[in-house]
Amino acid sequence: MHSKKSVRTFTSIMILAISMMMVLAACGGNENQQANKESNEGAASSGHELADKRIALVMQQNLGTFSSQYIEGVREQVEAFGGELTVLDANTDLARMASNLDSAVTQRFDGILIDHGTAEALQQGVEKALEKEIPVVAFDAQVDVPGVPVLEQNDQKMAEATLNSLGEELEGKGNIVKIWVAGFAPMERRQESYAAFLEANPGINELASFGNATQNTALDTQAQMAALLKQYPEGEIDAVWAAWDEFAKGAARAIAEAGRTEIRVYGIDISDEDLQMIQDPSNPWVATAAVNPTDIGKVQVRYLYQKMHGDEVDDQIILNPVFVHRDMLSEEPVTTGNLSEYVEEWGNNDQGYKDWMKDLEQ
Repeated sequence: MHSKKSVRTFTSIMILAISMMMVLAACGGNENQQANKESNEGAASSGHELADKRIALVMQQNLGTFSSQYIEGVREQVEAFGGELTVLDANTDLARMASNLDSAVTQRFDGILIDHGTAEALQQGVEKALEKEIPVVAFDAQVDVPGVPVLEQNDQKMAEATLNSLGEELEGKGNIVKIWVAGFAPMERRQESYAAFLEANPGINELASFGNATQNTALDTQAQMAALLKQYPEGEIDAVWAAWDEFAKGAARAIAEAGRTEIRVYGIDISDEDLQMIQDPSNPWVATAAVNPTDIGKVQVRYLYQKMHGDEVDDQIILNPVFVHRDMLSEEPVTTGNLSEYVEEWGNNDQGYKDWMKDLEQ
Protein backbone atom coordinates (compact mmCIF):
# COMPACT_ATOMS: atom_id res chain seq x y z
CA MET A 1 0.00 0.00 0.00
CA HIS A 2 1.21 3.56 -0.82
CA SER A 3 0.43 6.61 1.27
CA LYS A 4 -1.80 9.43 -0.14
CA LYS A 5 1.24 11.72 -0.12
CA SER A 6 3.20 9.29 -2.35
CA VAL A 7 0.28 9.05 -4.77
CA ARG A 8 0.03 12.86 -5.02
CA THR A 9 3.78 13.14 -5.62
CA PHE A 10 3.73 10.47 -8.34
CA THR A 11 0.73 12.14 -10.02
CA SER A 12 2.47 15.54 -10.03
CA ILE A 13 5.58 14.07 -11.63
CA MET A 14 3.51 12.38 -14.34
CA ILE A 15 1.63 15.61 -15.14
CA LEU A 16 4.93 17.53 -15.37
CA ALA A 17 6.45 14.86 -17.68
CA ILE A 18 3.42 14.90 -19.98
CA SER A 19 3.48 18.70 -20.11
CA MET A 20 7.16 18.72 -21.11
CA MET A 21 6.50 16.15 -23.83
CA MET A 22 3.70 18.31 -25.22
CA VAL A 23 5.96 21.38 -25.27
CA LEU A 24 8.74 19.49 -27.05
CA ALA A 25 6.28 18.11 -29.60
CA ALA A 26 4.95 21.60 -30.26
CA CYS A 27 8.47 22.97 -30.71
CA GLY A 28 9.31 20.14 -33.09
CA GLY A 29 6.15 20.85 -35.06
CA ASN A 30 7.02 24.54 -35.31
CA GLU A 31 10.54 23.67 -36.43
CA ASN A 32 9.15 21.32 -39.08
CA GLN A 33 6.70 23.98 -40.25
CA GLN A 34 9.53 26.53 -40.42
CA ALA A 35 11.74 24.08 -42.31
CA ASN A 36 8.92 23.36 -44.76
CA LYS A 37 8.30 27.09 -45.17
CA GLU A 38 11.99 27.76 -45.86
CA SER A 39 12.08 24.84 -48.29
CA ASN A 40 9.08 26.20 -50.17
CA GLU A 41 10.56 29.69 -50.21
CA GLY A 42 13.80 28.22 -51.60
CA ALA A 43 11.87 26.47 -54.34
CA ALA A 44 10.08 29.70 -55.18
CA SER A 45 13.32 31.64 -55.39
CA SER A 46 14.71 28.91 -57.64
CA GLY A 47 11.96 29.20 -60.18
CA HIS A 48 8.51 30.65 -59.78
CA GLU A 49 9.55 34.16 -58.77
CA LEU A 50 11.43 34.37 -62.09
CA ALA A 51 8.34 33.59 -64.15
CA ASP A 52 6.55 36.33 -66.13
CA LYS A 53 9.73 38.41 -66.58
CA ARG A 54 9.93 41.02 -69.33
CA ILE A 55 13.15 40.64 -71.32
CA ALA A 56 14.51 43.13 -73.88
CA LEU A 57 16.87 42.06 -76.68
CA VAL A 58 18.80 45.11 -77.93
CA MET A 59 20.37 44.33 -81.32
CA GLN A 60 22.77 46.27 -83.52
CA GLN A 61 21.23 44.58 -86.54
CA ASN A 62 18.98 41.68 -87.48
CA LEU A 63 20.52 40.55 -90.76
CA GLY A 64 20.51 37.15 -92.44
CA THR A 65 19.65 33.66 -91.33
CA PHE A 66 22.23 33.58 -88.53
CA SER A 67 20.45 36.45 -86.76
CA SER A 68 17.01 34.92 -87.31
CA GLN A 69 18.12 31.58 -85.80
CA TYR A 70 19.83 33.41 -82.91
CA ILE A 71 16.59 35.32 -82.14
CA GLU A 72 14.69 32.04 -82.35
CA GLY A 73 16.95 30.56 -79.66
CA VAL A 74 16.51 33.62 -77.42
CA ARG A 75 12.74 33.55 -77.80
CA GLU A 76 12.46 29.80 -77.21
CA GLN A 77 14.41 29.95 -73.94
CA VAL A 78 12.68 33.09 -72.63
CA GLU A 79 9.25 31.61 -73.32
CA ALA A 80 10.30 28.26 -71.82
CA PHE A 81 11.11 30.19 -68.63
CA GLY A 82 7.67 31.83 -68.74
CA GLY A 83 8.98 35.22 -69.85
CA GLU A 84 8.05 37.71 -72.56
CA LEU A 85 10.60 38.89 -75.15
CA THR A 86 10.75 42.28 -76.87
CA VAL A 87 13.27 42.68 -79.73
CA LEU A 88 14.69 46.18 -80.30
CA ASP A 89 16.56 46.18 -83.63
CA ALA A 90 18.73 49.22 -84.47
CA ASN A 91 19.05 48.31 -88.16
CA THR A 92 22.87 48.88 -88.01
CA ASP A 93 22.36 52.43 -86.60
CA LEU A 94 24.53 52.68 -83.45
CA ALA A 95 22.85 55.90 -82.29
CA ARG A 96 19.52 54.13 -82.51
CA MET A 97 20.96 51.17 -80.64
CA ALA A 98 22.02 53.46 -77.78
CA SER A 99 18.53 54.95 -77.77
CA ASN A 100 16.94 51.50 -77.70
CA LEU A 101 19.09 50.53 -74.73
CA ASP A 102 18.10 53.70 -72.87
CA SER A 103 14.46 52.93 -73.65
CA ALA A 104 14.78 49.40 -72.26
CA VAL A 105 16.22 50.83 -69.04
CA THR A 106 13.56 53.55 -68.78
CA GLN A 107 10.80 50.98 -69.29
CA ARG A 108 12.40 48.95 -66.51
CA PHE A 109 12.59 45.61 -68.25
CA ASP A 110 13.47 42.84 -65.81
CA GLY A 111 16.53 41.84 -67.83
CA ILE A 112 18.38 43.11 -70.90
CA LEU A 113 20.19 41.10 -73.58
CA ILE A 114 22.58 42.85 -75.97
CA ASP A 115 23.62 41.57 -79.39
CA HIS A 116 26.74 43.21 -80.88
CA GLY A 117 27.38 46.96 -80.60
CA THR A 118 30.31 49.24 -79.73
CA ALA A 119 31.50 50.60 -76.41
CA GLU A 120 30.51 54.13 -77.46
CA ALA A 121 26.94 53.04 -78.11
CA LEU A 122 26.53 50.81 -75.07
CA GLN A 123 28.68 51.87 -72.14
CA GLN A 124 26.45 54.61 -70.72
CA GLY A 125 23.23 52.62 -71.14
CA VAL A 126 24.69 49.51 -69.54
CA GLU A 127 25.86 51.51 -66.53
CA LYS A 128 22.37 53.04 -66.19
CA ALA A 129 20.86 49.57 -66.25
CA LEU A 130 23.12 48.37 -63.44
CA GLU A 131 22.32 51.49 -61.40
CA LYS A 132 18.66 50.47 -61.59
CA GLU A 133 19.61 46.87 -60.73
CA ILE A 134 18.60 45.55 -64.16
CA PRO A 135 20.90 42.64 -65.08
CA VAL A 136 22.56 42.72 -68.51
CA VAL A 137 24.19 39.94 -70.55
CA ALA A 138 25.83 40.70 -73.91
CA PHE A 139 26.84 38.67 -76.94
CA ASP A 140 29.70 39.69 -79.24
CA ALA A 141 29.52 43.27 -77.97
CA GLN A 142 32.24 45.72 -76.97
CA VAL A 143 31.14 45.88 -73.35
CA ASP A 144 33.67 45.99 -70.54
CA VAL A 145 31.64 46.65 -67.39
CA PRO A 146 32.22 44.60 -64.23
CA GLY A 147 29.18 42.45 -63.52
CA VAL A 148 28.10 42.25 -67.17
CA PRO A 149 28.84 38.83 -68.73
CA VAL A 150 29.84 38.89 -72.40
CA LEU A 151 29.47 35.77 -74.54
CA GLU A 152 32.03 35.22 -77.30
CA GLN A 153 32.19 32.57 -80.01
CA ASN A 154 35.97 32.19 -79.69
CA ASP A 155 36.36 34.18 -82.88
CA GLN A 156 40.11 33.64 -83.06
CA LYS A 157 39.60 29.87 -83.04
CA MET A 158 36.94 30.05 -85.78
CA ALA A 159 39.17 32.19 -87.97
CA GLU A 160 42.19 29.96 -87.36
CA ALA A 161 40.25 26.80 -88.28
CA THR A 162 39.04 28.17 -91.61
CA LEU A 163 42.32 29.88 -92.48
CA ASN A 164 44.35 26.76 -91.70
CA SER A 165 42.09 24.74 -93.99
CA LEU A 166 42.54 27.36 -96.71
CA GLY A 167 46.32 27.30 -96.27
CA GLU A 168 46.53 23.49 -96.39
CA GLU A 169 44.39 23.21 -99.51
CA LEU A 170 46.43 25.91 -101.26
CA GLU A 171 49.60 24.12 -100.07
CA GLY A 172 50.86 27.40 -98.60
CA LYS A 173 50.86 29.39 -101.85
CA GLY A 174 48.26 31.51 -103.62
CA ASN A 175 46.36 34.76 -104.00
CA ILE A 176 43.34 35.33 -101.77
CA VAL A 177 40.57 37.88 -101.27
CA LYS A 178 39.49 38.91 -97.77
CA ILE A 179 35.90 40.01 -97.13
CA TRP A 180 35.71 41.70 -93.74
CA VAL A 181 34.39 44.86 -92.10
CA ALA A 182 35.67 46.86 -89.12
CA GLY A 183 33.59 48.15 -86.22
CA PHE A 184 32.27 44.83 -84.88
CA ALA A 185 33.88 43.10 -81.89
CA PRO A 186 33.86 39.60 -83.44
CA MET A 187 35.23 40.94 -86.73
CA GLU A 188 38.09 42.66 -84.94
CA ARG A 189 39.00 39.43 -83.14
CA ARG A 190 38.84 37.45 -86.39
CA GLN A 191 41.12 40.00 -88.03
CA GLU A 192 43.77 39.31 -85.38
CA SER A 193 43.92 35.67 -86.47
CA TYR A 194 43.94 36.68 -90.14
CA ALA A 195 46.92 39.00 -89.64
CA ALA A 196 48.80 36.27 -87.76
CA PHE A 197 47.99 33.77 -90.54
CA LEU A 198 49.42 36.00 -93.27
CA GLU A 199 52.56 36.60 -91.23
CA ALA A 200 53.04 32.86 -90.71
CA ASN A 201 52.36 32.05 -94.39
CA PRO A 202 54.44 34.35 -96.60
CA GLY A 203 53.39 32.35 -99.66
CA ILE A 204 49.77 33.48 -99.22
CA ASN A 205 49.17 36.91 -100.76
CA GLU A 206 46.17 39.16 -100.09
CA LEU A 207 45.10 40.34 -103.52
CA ALA A 208 42.13 42.47 -102.41
CA SER A 209 40.00 43.27 -99.37
CA PHE A 210 36.49 44.67 -99.11
CA GLY A 211 33.26 44.36 -97.12
CA ASN A 212 30.31 46.35 -95.80
CA ALA A 213 27.49 45.49 -93.40
CA THR A 214 24.24 46.67 -94.97
CA GLN A 215 20.60 45.68 -95.05
CA ASN A 216 21.42 43.55 -98.11
CA THR A 217 24.91 42.39 -97.20
CA ALA A 218 24.89 39.17 -99.24
CA LEU A 219 23.51 40.91 -102.34
CA ASP A 220 25.92 43.84 -102.06
CA THR A 221 28.84 41.45 -101.53
CA GLN A 222 27.79 39.49 -104.61
CA ALA A 223 27.91 42.66 -106.74
CA GLN A 224 31.32 43.66 -105.36
CA MET A 225 32.72 40.17 -105.86
CA ALA A 226 31.40 40.06 -109.43
CA ALA A 227 33.24 43.31 -110.20
CA LEU A 228 36.42 41.94 -108.62
CA LEU A 229 36.24 38.78 -110.74
CA LYS A 230 36.25 40.95 -113.88
CA GLN A 231 39.29 42.81 -112.55
CA TYR A 232 41.15 39.56 -111.84
CA PRO A 233 40.52 37.01 -114.62
CA GLU A 234 40.71 33.25 -114.31
CA GLY A 235 43.80 31.94 -112.56
CA GLU A 236 44.54 35.10 -110.55
CA ILE A 237 42.36 34.36 -107.49
CA ASP A 238 42.75 31.05 -105.66
CA ALA A 239 40.48 31.48 -102.63
CA VAL A 240 38.22 33.84 -100.70
CA TRP A 241 38.20 34.13 -96.92
CA ALA A 242 34.93 35.61 -95.65
CA ALA A 243 34.69 36.67 -92.01
CA TRP A 244 30.87 36.35 -91.94
CA ASP A 245 28.42 33.97 -93.59
CA GLU A 246 26.56 36.81 -95.31
CA PHE A 247 29.86 37.70 -97.01
CA ALA A 248 30.48 34.05 -97.91
CA LYS A 249 27.03 33.67 -99.45
CA GLY A 250 27.42 36.73 -101.65
CA ALA A 251 30.92 35.80 -102.79
CA ALA A 252 29.97 32.18 -103.52
CA ARG A 253 27.01 33.23 -105.66
CA ALA A 254 29.11 35.64 -107.71
CA ILE A 255 31.83 33.04 -108.25
CA ALA A 256 29.31 30.36 -109.24
CA GLU A 257 27.54 32.67 -111.68
CA ALA A 258 30.88 33.57 -113.28
CA GLY A 259 31.75 29.89 -113.66
CA ARG A 260 35.04 30.37 -111.79
CA THR A 261 35.37 26.80 -110.53
CA GLU A 262 39.02 27.31 -109.53
CA ILE A 263 38.10 29.56 -106.56
CA ARG A 264 37.16 28.17 -103.14
CA VAL A 265 35.36 30.08 -100.38
CA TYR A 266 36.00 29.68 -96.63
CA GLY A 267 33.51 31.34 -94.30
CA ILE A 268 32.46 31.76 -90.68
CA ASP A 269 29.04 31.02 -89.10
CA ILE A 270 26.49 28.37 -90.01
CA SER A 271 22.80 28.42 -90.81
CA ASP A 272 20.58 25.92 -92.63
CA GLU A 273 20.94 28.01 -95.80
CA ASP A 274 24.73 28.00 -95.43
CA LEU A 275 24.81 24.20 -95.09
CA GLN A 276 22.80 23.79 -98.29
CA MET A 277 25.43 25.79 -100.15
CA ILE A 278 28.38 23.98 -98.56
CA GLN A 279 26.85 20.60 -99.43
CA ASP A 280 26.35 21.55 -103.08
CA PRO A 281 29.39 20.18 -104.98
CA SER A 282 28.99 22.89 -107.63
CA ASN A 283 29.18 25.66 -105.01
CA PRO A 284 32.59 27.25 -104.25
CA TRP A 285 31.88 27.51 -100.50
CA VAL A 286 33.63 24.47 -99.01
CA ALA A 287 34.24 25.12 -95.28
CA THR A 288 33.14 27.17 -92.30
CA ALA A 289 33.35 27.34 -88.50
CA ALA A 290 30.61 28.33 -86.10
CA VAL A 291 28.64 27.98 -82.92
CA ASN A 292 25.00 26.99 -83.33
CA PRO A 293 23.19 30.37 -83.48
CA THR A 294 20.09 28.94 -81.80
CA ASP A 295 22.22 27.61 -78.95
CA ILE A 296 23.92 31.00 -78.57
CA GLY A 297 20.55 32.62 -77.95
CA LYS A 298 19.52 29.99 -75.43
CA VAL A 299 22.81 30.09 -73.53
CA GLN A 300 22.70 33.89 -73.32
CA VAL A 301 19.19 33.78 -71.82
CA ARG A 302 20.26 31.19 -69.25
CA TYR A 303 23.07 33.40 -67.98
CA LEU A 304 20.68 36.37 -67.78
CA TYR A 305 18.31 34.33 -65.62
CA GLN A 306 21.27 33.25 -63.50
CA LYS A 307 21.98 36.93 -62.88
CA MET A 308 18.33 37.56 -61.99
CA HIS A 309 18.47 34.54 -59.66
CA GLY A 310 21.49 36.00 -57.88
CA ASP A 311 24.02 33.42 -59.08
CA GLU A 312 27.69 34.26 -59.59
CA VAL A 313 28.48 34.54 -63.31
CA ASP A 314 31.87 35.17 -64.94
CA ASP A 315 32.20 38.34 -67.00
CA GLN A 316 33.68 36.41 -69.94
CA ILE A 317 31.91 33.34 -71.33
CA ILE A 318 33.50 31.46 -74.23
CA LEU A 319 31.40 29.36 -76.61
CA ASN A 320 33.49 26.74 -78.39
CA PRO A 321 32.93 26.50 -82.16
CA VAL A 322 33.13 23.57 -84.55
CA PHE A 323 34.78 23.30 -87.97
CA VAL A 324 32.70 21.97 -90.86
CA HIS A 325 34.08 20.97 -94.26
CA ARG A 326 32.11 19.64 -97.21
CA ASP A 327 34.14 16.42 -97.03
CA MET A 328 32.72 15.75 -93.54
CA LEU A 329 29.10 15.71 -94.74
CA SER A 330 27.02 13.12 -96.58
CA GLU A 331 24.98 13.47 -99.75
CA GLU A 332 21.78 13.53 -97.67
CA PRO A 333 20.45 16.99 -96.70
CA VAL A 334 22.20 18.33 -93.59
CA THR A 335 20.74 21.07 -91.38
CA THR A 336 21.70 22.62 -88.06
CA GLY A 337 19.18 20.17 -86.59
CA ASN A 338 21.06 17.02 -87.65
CA LEU A 339 24.59 18.36 -88.10
CA SER A 340 25.61 16.56 -84.88
CA GLU A 341 25.33 13.26 -86.81
CA TYR A 342 28.37 14.36 -88.84
CA VAL A 343 30.12 16.74 -86.43
CA GLU A 344 29.96 15.24 -82.94
CA GLU A 345 30.82 18.46 -81.14
CA TRP A 346 27.76 20.28 -82.54
CA GLY A 347 24.91 18.72 -80.53
CA ASN A 348 22.70 20.50 -78.03
CA ASN A 349 24.59 22.96 -75.85
CA ASP A 350 23.49 22.82 -72.19
CA GLN A 351 25.98 25.50 -71.15
CA GLY A 352 24.59 27.80 -68.47
CA TYR A 353 21.73 25.46 -67.55
CA LYS A 354 21.15 25.03 -63.80
CA ASP A 355 19.08 22.40 -61.97
CA TRP A 356 16.72 25.04 -60.57
CA MET A 357 15.77 26.01 -64.12
CA LYS A 358 13.86 22.72 -64.47
CA ASP A 359 11.27 24.01 -61.97
CA LEU A 360 11.05 27.30 -63.86
CA GLU A 361 10.42 25.54 -67.18
CA GLN A 362 7.69 23.37 -65.66
